[in-house]
Amino acid sequence: MAAAGLSAFAVAHASLIVPSSTPTSQTVRLTKAVATPAAPPAEEVLIAFEEPVPGRAIVSPFGLRQLPWEGGGRLHEGVDISADSGLPVIAVADGVVVDAGTKGGYGRFVAVRHAERLTTYYAHLGAIGADVKPGVAVKAGTAIGRIGSTGTSTGPHLHFEIRDAQKRPLNPAMFLGKAFAEAGDLPLDKAKRYSGRVRMAYVSFIPESKRALMEAKNDPPLLVIKRKTTDAQDLAEAEANLQGQARKAAKQEKIDGLRELSIGPDGRPRAQLAL
Repeated sequence: MAAAGLSAFAVAHASLIVPSSTPTSQTVRLTKAVATPAAPPAEEVLIAFEEPVPGRAIVSPFGLRQLPWEGGGRLHEGVDISADSGLPVIAVADGVVVDAGTKGGYGRFVAVRHAERLTTYYAHLGAIGADVKPGVAVKAGTAIGRIGSTGTSTGPHLHFEIRDAQKRPLNPAMFLGKAFAEAGDLPLDKAKRYSGRVRMAYVSFIPESKRALMEAKNDPPLLVIKRKTTDAQDLAEAEANLQGQARKAAKQEKIDGLRELSIGPDGRPRAQLAL
């Protein structure tokens, strides 16, 4: 029994550790490993511009524009993008904040300096980011404020500008959504041009600071003239004028003692002696 038990154990043990030497119909094929090509490096660009309010369209373009309270057209130095109050406004490209605060018609605004000394302006903001201060570096897509209607504004929207190194306004439509590899690719000269046609602007809200101008334009005040003479003086002057006109007419009728008559068939004036 001991021998049989050992024999059974040996057979069982062998069945676990001895591989079959008989080839089977199932064979494992080794495939040669092929190296996956590395993704090409991203093309480097000098500057790439995103939209300051993604998905929102420009409603007032760059160029000559006349607002309802203005007597003539003037250059609209940026573009207006309509959006609901509170929506985030993002930096359109990598740069450094050079100004942030409140200024005249801009209301709350932020200015960011980019490559080639281009500067973007974001105006009429309802709020400025707490960390957005001069000297702070920002990446493209970073929220720097929120839509509002501060300053001289006709409703919630963003007034967005791009200026060159000499602070001359450029047409933002030629930059937004585009990337430029080198400085020479920037359309600086073309972006400074604008049509001579004045576009009339229609607004739904008149800023408080412009309502007096609007009222004066729609209902101009009467011109009040204060008299410097009396009725008697005006009458005496009128009579003197009439007498002077009569004397002048009588004098013109006499030409060296002759009274001028109608023009004759020969083209010469006929005259007769004054009696």
